[in-house]
Amino acid sequence: MKLKQIILATSLVFAGSAFAADVEVLHYWTSGGEAKSAAALKQIMKDEGYDWKDFAVAGGGGENAMTALKARVISGNSPTAAQIKGPSIQEWGQEGVLANIDEAAKAGQWDSVLPKVVSDVMRYKGHYVAVPVNVHRVNWIWANPQVLKKAGVDKMPTTWDEFFIAADKIKKSGAIAVAHGGQPWQDATVFESVALGVGGADFYNKAFVKLDQSALTSPTMVKVFDTLGKVKGYIDKDAAGRDWNLATAMVINGKAGMQFMGDWAKGEFAAAGKVPGKDYLCAAAPGTAKAYTFNIDSFAMFKQKDAEAQKGQVALANAIMSPKFQSIFNLNKGSIPVRSGVSRDKFDDCAIKSMDDLAAASKTGGLVPSFAHGMAVQSSTQGALVDVIAKFMNSDMSSKDAVTALAKAAKTR
Repeated sequence: MKLKQIILATSLVFAGSAFAADVEVLHYWTSGGEAKSAAALKQIMKDEGYDWKDFAVAGGGGENAMTALKARVISGNSPTAAQIKGPSIQEWGQEGVLANIDEAAKAGQWDSVLPKVVSDVMRYKGHYVAVPVNVHRVNWIWANPQVLKKAGVDKMPTTWDEFFIAADKIKKSGAIAVAHGGQPWQDATVFESVALGVGGADFYNKAFVKLDQSALTSPTMVKVFDTLGKVKGYIDKDAAGRDWNLATAMVINGKAGMQFMGDWAKGEFAAAGKVPGKDYLCAAAPGTAKAYTFNIDSFAMFKQKDAEAQKGQVALANAIMSPKFQSIFNLNKGSIPVRSGVSRDKFDDCAIKSMDDLAAASKTGGLVPSFAHGMAVQSSTQGALVDVIAKFMNSDMSSKDAVTALAKAAKTR
């Protein structure tokens, strides 16, 4: 959708005067598990006496939502809150459009219930301007056990050699080995798990957090693209443009054996009534068992002139950080609570593994931000890196040429 069309659409959606207690929330939770999670937050706000004005923009990676948000801010009609994360929070803070929500943070004792790595991201110049919702693990591989069994695969692959043996068997059995959606952000999601599995956490940090040119141009990076190129051979020809949740549905329905996707995919399995360990399997992507790529969903609060709207922001922040919502939301979404003090009792084995692995990785240096999901580098650099990966996935570009292009893209500011 073009920018002028977006501005026209948003002006029509939000035309007219809003009630004093409205909260307008821009987000991109539109798939089954995500929509259920958003509905839970909407109900909590309704119970608090606030009318939720939903501004949902489809697109799992959030690109469409960010375009719509820019149109809103430029037109002087910022929403109460918008789903933003990582370095993008700092970029919006620099524009002077974010609201101070220290009041909510102090009342909720956020400094003591949030990991420091999380609270630091939520602040701009020392003040809280955003509220975190959850922690997603990105480096997961999901599988249908019935498809694996039919193909003669007796366990989830833990190394890339095991993965390719399993993929060959699944392909020979008549199923699609790797369910995938050919969208740039999904290509980057697979790529970063491959990079983490091939190179390890230290290599990943140097290449995709520090943007170290020696790491970006190394033989290890060539091996990363070689491995990705091999993975590409197990993706079906109809993958172009497929949404991520439709790829997950291929695994759920037994059409495909495996999928590389963050743990929001678990929300789709749950929405379909599937049970982990029985109907689907979860494991760290090959070679990444001791590492953890994190993606944190969060809502940034935008400056509001109306006093009631400002109160609504504090109420929304309090609702998001409440143990009640943290439990409901993450059970639906497939992620894990971002704050301490939330009972584990209702969480399944995949979530418990995620919690344990997060704690372990944070102690060993294996905890790394997802660059594919906007947690590691500024948006312009991320976009340039993703473009290279998408080009590699959709052409016959060689690994060496991809490495050269990736290193050049990393210099984009």
